[in-house]
Amino acid sequence: MAESGNFARLLGANPFFADLGSEAVEAIAALCVTCSLHPGETLFLKGDPGDALYAVRRGQIRIATGTEAGKRLTLNLLGSGDVFGEVALLDGRPRTADAAASEATELFMVRRRDFVSLLERRPAVAVRIIELLCARIRWMSDRMEESVLMPLHVRLARRLVALSEDYGDELHVSQEELAVFVGATRESVNRQLQAWRRRGLVELSRNRIRVVDRASLAPRADVSGH
Repeated sequence: MAESGNFARLLGANPFFADLGSEAVEAIAALCVTCSLHPGETLFLKGDPGDALYAVRRGQIRIATGTEAGKRLTLNLLGSGDVFGEVALLDGRPRTADAAASEATELFMVRRRDFVSLLERRPAVAVRIIELLCARIRWMSDRMEESVLMPLHVRLARRLVALSEDYGDELHVSQEELAVFVGATRESVNRQLQAWRRRGLVELSRNRIRVVDRASLAPRADVSGH
């Protein structure tokens, strides 16, 4: 019961599930089980069945994919409180990336078969989820337009600020991974980072970026000038 309550709090803090209402969130949380991963242990691989939703209780999950050249690229870093796998929970399609624990990690999990059974028993919850998915599609369409029109330095500043707020100012991320995050080339990301380094906003080292002056960097996420 305590585990269910903890999971309900995590779901309640997630915008997608929070909008379902407390009763539906508690019903979903009641389905949760827990699992633990050792550092470096794989949770799932690209192509695996999308058979569960997860929430990070403690630890960190790295979402990554491989390039044709054989390199590994980090697509996202998920920490305590983050919920992932919502789409797979609904459609059961294969995973589109790998997920592995960066450190010792504990997860809450809801299996898709249990969730589908819940929707069959409570169709009102299913209708509400359809409405929320429609809202998400509209939101993604707006963000796609924004990413096309927004200059690189704004996209990059937003990503760095968001990562530093979640994981601290010392970021273990490569410039190539950042380029994937913001939809740009590594060379253009490097030029912008070097400009910020000269201004004392960031410090750069191999596969690490230290945000030195987040307060000065943050406004750049909302303005159009360099």
